[in-house]
Amino acid sequence: MKGYLQVYTGDGKGKTTAAIGLAVRAAGAGLRVLFAQFVKGSRYSEIEALARYADHITICQYGRGCFIEHTPTPEDVEVAKKGLVDLRDKLRSGAYQVVILDEANIAMHFGLFTVNELLTVIRERCEDCEVVVTGRNAPPELVEAADLVTEMKEIKHYYTNGVAARDGIER
Repeated sequence: MKGYLQVYTGDGKGKTTAAIGLAVRAAGAGLRVLFAQFVKGSRYSEIEALARYADHITICQYGRGCFIEHTPTPEDVEVAKKGLVDLRDKLRSGAYQVVILDEANIAMHFGLFTVNELLTVIRERCEDCEVVVTGRNAPPELVEAADLVTEMKEIKHYYTNGVAARDGIER
């Protein structure tokens, strides 16, 4: 089966959630999945849930914590760059049929690595490997290279009424 490049982007809620749904579907079909998360480094609920599928889903976090509210440090950049090197090997290995690069768009937006660096790694993957890149602010070059692009658009969100992120729903 040929692997395609998918991008889930936009300002609406649901990018990571959609990618997790695909990971669970793929695991249910017996495919091996790599869920690689950039920027985030904590044990969010999605990581806890995916860990239950450890026989089919491998989790790698290439972040030290969510720095969205401040400038990334040199250490944040170093962790992300090391993550790209690790991903290159994993994508070439043939060990995974689905690779999800969660929040990679955010990593690029904050300058942790460039779109060209990411696209080089993606293009070197095994032919049968499906890659999904999530996060707001997908760069135009990634959108152009993708086979499928979905934009999540916020119509209405209870955040605007002061509702904080809730365990099991948003985190």
